[in-house]
Amino acid sequence: MTTQKLLDKQILRYEVLGTRRFSNYMIATMVSIGGVGFFLAGLSSYFKVDLLPTGNAVDLIFIPQGIALSFYGTCGLLLATYLWLTISWNVGAGFNEFSQDAGKFRLFRWGRPGKNRKVEQTYPLENIQSVQIKIRDGLNPQRTIYLRIKGRNDIPLTRAGQPMALDKIENQAAEIARFLGVPMEGL
Repeated sequence: MTTQKLLDKQILRYEVLGTRRFSNYMIATMVSIGGVGFFLAGLSSYFKVDLLPTGNAVDLIFIPQGIALSFYGTCGLLLATYLWLTISWNVGAGFNEFSQDAGKFRLFRWGRPGKNRKVEQTYPLENIQSVQIKIRDGLNPQRTIYLRIKGRNDIPLTRAGQPMALDKIENQAAEIARFLGVPMEGL
């Protein structure tokens, strides 16, 4: 959750960042450059024309080296296309909104195109039992805020990817718990 807005003391709203992050732009750019490079090197070895500004791929034998480079380049370009499409669709972006006026919690996320592009769930505030923080450190650290709802699985509120700072996640969880008047668990 990135941005918090308190609208007229009755609505608490957190914006959730999707795939439009700097790290995703960098990875998509690097994969694109690598895919184009490998693909052009494979084509250069096949046509015996140097299509790359650096290196000398003309001297490569097409079978097996050139065909392997073409395969890696094609895979890289397909992966880059997927990454750029995911960024343009902003998958995972949305918001968490707690409205005391309406007595509802609304979770909204953007997904991939199709009939389920919009992921939207609404729950009554009286069904929220607690706000829970789960922290796991190590090789794949995870710091997530969950809502525990009666008769449902725990609902994650934080974005996937880079974990938030401990003080930030604790403050957000405490603010949500105070706003809803429910206990906070997991610390």
